[in-house]
Amino acid sequence: MYKFIRQLLFLFPTEGVHHFSMNALKLACKVGFIKRLISQKNTPGNQQLRHELFGLHFKNPVGLAAGFDKNALYLNELEALGFGYVEIGTVTPKPQAGNDQPRLFRLPKDQALINRMGFNNDGVKMVAKRLKEWREKQKNEAKDSPLTPDRYRDHSSLIIGGNIGKNKVTPNEDAWKDYEICFRELFDCVDYFVVNVSSPNTPGLRELQEKDALRKILSHLQTINQTLASATQEPKPLLLKIAPDLTREQIDDVIDLALEIKLDGLVATNTTIDRSGLQTPDAELSTIGAGGLSGKPLTQRSTEIVQYIAQKTQGTIPVIASGGIFTGADAREKLQAGASLIQVWTGFIYEGPGIVQNICQELA
Repeated sequence: MYKFIRQLLFLFPTEGVHHFSMNALKLACKVGFIKRLISQKNTPGNQQLRHELFGLHFKNPVGLAAGFDKNALYLNELEALGFGYVEIGTVTPKPQAGNDQPRLFRLPKDQALINRMGFNNDGVKMVAKRLKEWREKQKNEAKDSPLTPDRYRDHSSLIIGGNIGKNKVTPNEDAWKDYEICFRELFDCVDYFVVNVSSPNTPGLRELQEKDALRKILSHLQTINQTLASATQEPKPLLLKIAPDLTREQIDDVIDLALEIKLDGLVATNTTIDRSGLQTPDAELSTIGAGGLSGKPLTQRSTEIVQYIAQKTQGTIPVIASGGIFTGADAREKLQAGASLIQVWTGFIYEGPGIVQNICQELA
């Protein structure tokens, strides 16, 4: 059924269809019995898929990567689709419009996307406000439900990650200030943090992946993390998202730094600037222009990086795998390579709203 719907949706501009589809789902989920039907169909029931990581309880290992719900607008709907966790953002201190449209492109021959969104988001204060309101609503609903497990009484079973970045106008030497602002504003709103210095769509951002620049940002955040923790609240898990285009030596630097600063994990990987091996004609790629490539072409490279990190660290640094995951077989490949959890994004676009259920059925 979704393949037919996808053919229709793919006739229209990519970014517009994204908003149309999610707003249609949002409207449907406002009707109680429709939301229950969607949840019953898409929520995996296998208890063996539950996973504990970073001290958090994930109802299943399938998450939605950052960039899909940048502004925390669709958490209710994404939970109904069965996701175990959702990473919001990338969020920046100040609102920004992002790059000029069109900035999101489909490559159907390659089951891929190219995006150059440019961290378009409503700014951290607005996103934090939405998250606080959503959490309060979920907390009240959970307490009123006799079906809610005890450990979920005080919050939704949907784990929320906060992916944070810097504003485009902020010079790299001041980037640490932007990450601090976002970290402080979201500390009480998210379950874990991901530092994004690996998007190819903000000029100069990837320069922050160099060891000294990273150390300044991450060590500062860890200091704040300890300061904001209290007798009733642990420090928040802090992860770093890395690019698939890093050299072996650069990955080694990231690993060394992660161990030195005691990061809780890595997300591997972001989108790639590599265009090799694509079936999409070069002329079409030239027309599309710059941007980060995601989807099936990234599958092998992201798996290689996950496996390298897992072997290099002997599994001491948890890895969330992202890149080219469409099916349960794709997910199993990442988990067998050493990943603790997986994230989808482009696969969601191509496989449709049943992707979580389908992956979980194959993993069970």
